[in-house]
Amino acid sequence: MKAGTGYCNEKDSFYSGEKIARQAIDEGCLSRPDFALAFCHGQMDHNEFYNGLRKVLGMDVQIIGGSAIGIITNNYLSYEGYPSGAVVVESNGIGYHIASESGLDKDEKEAGKRFAAKFPKIAQEKLLFMLYDAVKNPGNGNAPPILNASSPLIEGIEEVLPSHIPIIGAGLMGDYDMNSTNQFCGFHVGTQNIAGIMLSGDFEPYYRIMHGCTPLDGMYHRITKKEGSIIYELDNKPIVKMIDDIYGNQNWRTQKPVSLLTIGTNHGERFKEPEESDYVNRLIIGALPDGEGVCLFEPDFEEGTEVQFMLRDSEAMIDSAKKNSGQLMEQIIKDGKKPLLGIYIDCAGRAANYLNISTEEAHEVQKAFNQYKTPLLGFYSGVEIAPLLQKSRGLDWTGVLLVLAGN
Repeated sequence: MKAGTGYCNEKDSFYSGEKIARQAIDEGCLSRPDFALAFCHGQMDHNEFYNGLRKVLGMDVQIIGGSAIGIITNNYLSYEGYPSGAVVVESNGIGYHIASESGLDKDEKEAGKRFAAKFPKIAQEKLLFMLYDAVKNPGNGNAPPILNASSPLIEGIEEVLPSHIPIIGAGLMGDYDMNSTNQFCGFHVGTQNIAGIMLSGDFEPYYRIMHGCTPLDGMYHRITKKEGSIIYELDNKPIVKMIDDIYGNQNWRTQKPVSLLTIGTNHGERFKEPEESDYVNRLIIGALPDGEGVCLFEPDFEEGTEVQFMLRDSEAMIDSAKKNSGQLMEQIIKDGKKPLLGIYIDCAGRAANYLNISTEEAHEVQKAFNQYKTPLLGFYSGVEIAPLLQKSRGLDWTGVLLVLAGN
């Protein structure tokens, strides 16, 4: 397998696609590209960007990807202006099959089933890399946006595919305002889609999850009233009033999503020292206009679930990115493998400007890949997907690092 990446930050979408594709082919010394992963900022013309890619790649190379808030490569990181990027891959014996399915906004689980049914059953499937449109309906001044839920989507996929196949991917988001998104679905551009590539054959996938949230305190609360992704009460008390008390004011109610505070559930031992790998956290999209509840990114926290208020910890986030990216690359070398390509799916809420901090945690990932001279393509997402606690699941405020390694 050979891969090359390209990056551009130009308003001209067609030019950006053309430039990126040429860069990727040149960097990877590719003679016969097989497929590409490509992303561009939500305010760009996705059809023109796709056409620019097509001009260079030709009509036979399948392209998946779509909207992204920002791009990360070995040498570039940007979520301002018009960032776009791609990796072009020459498979050289690694098996791949690309599929897409529409109608995600109608029923996530059923769309997931139809999507999964499009993949042929073979013995050597090792990874499903899957992307979907995170935004179902954009929000407005009076209400938070409605998102497509990853949990029923993954459930639908897993009802059809063999259970041993890990699912890694992202819910795509094109800007911080959570406007509608677009996807590249192999040979066309669409919206409200799922698109993915099943990889098989002579390679090994390695992955790590970078966290960065810590419990606000040692207190657990039980969800006592909820509907879908909206939580109304914890411990039979209004959750909005509880968060008012945490902040000491109501200013947080204007934030979409809410900064600093998230809600998490601990899958480890209740009273031991908290470990980041035991937690599944959910971002709070915002408070309802009437102040009766809060909307989470996912609807998977059920009534009766014990949760904790979690703080986004920038220092822990950067430490986690440094530790996990370095350890992952070291493990690959220790196993006698060669890292061939890295894909970093980074929650847009972890960007330094968004957090008002000076250090980008993704710089730690860049350092690790540059040390091992391995091509890297990353993008800023709305939702990250990876196996955690024996199950592939949607994650919030994480970085998911995937490395494809060969012998």
